[in-house]
Amino acid sequence: MTQLAPVITIDGPTASGKGTVAHRVASALGFSVLDSGALYRLTALSILNQQIDPDDANAVAGAAQVLQVEFHQNGVRLAGQEVSELIRQEQVGNLASRIAPNPALRAALLDRQRAFRRFPGLVADGRDMGTIVFPDAKLKIFLVASAEARAQRRCNQLIEKGISANLADLLRDMRERDARDTRRAVAPLVPAQGAHTVDSSNLTIDQTVQAILDLWRASF
Repeated sequence: MTQLAPVITIDGPTASGKGTVAHRVASALGFSVLDSGALYRLTALSILNQQIDPDDANAVAGAAQVLQVEFHQNGVRLAGQEVSELIRQEQVGNLASRIAPNPALRAALLDRQRAFRRFPGLVADGRDMGTIVFPDAKLKIFLVASAEARAQRRCNQLIEKGISANLADLLRDMRERDARDTRRAVAPLVPAQGAHTVDSSNLTIDQTVQAILDLWRASF
């Protein structure tokens, strides 16, 4: 039997810190990283650019199949254009959440996500990494934080980038996206079987990373 590279999955709601934590855990272990949310955001940006109807499931899936994506150390390019900041805009994130339940889209991106699995290992963050994409992962993390804590973090991030932000609006959007993600019929946001829940509401990034590294070492 062919041995597969070990995987750590980090699933959780928007702005729970999955991306930052995943990169730091991967760096500590020498693993590669999969930001699955970026693929959905890239699809959202692509259909915005092409003026594709988000409710046209086949057209959205078709756009995903031909994405010209290039991940690099500091971000990602779409069709040769640097889009690392563009895909983090609230408009793109909200559209990504809206199209994510599309079964044809999820099928189109599944093989692309699994292709990131290679030695010495992978840290994959998203919404369904432990439930759908890598159900055999060595360690599954469900990273959570209160909606209030996550909205405040997002607000701080935007202000640091010189972007105006309204905390009340961000909190409302956060709760709406949580509802969509947890209630959708296809691959809803739920803890994977055997997942360890880590609540980062009152933890620093370093403390959250250490908690996951401790769980990883305890898994052997």
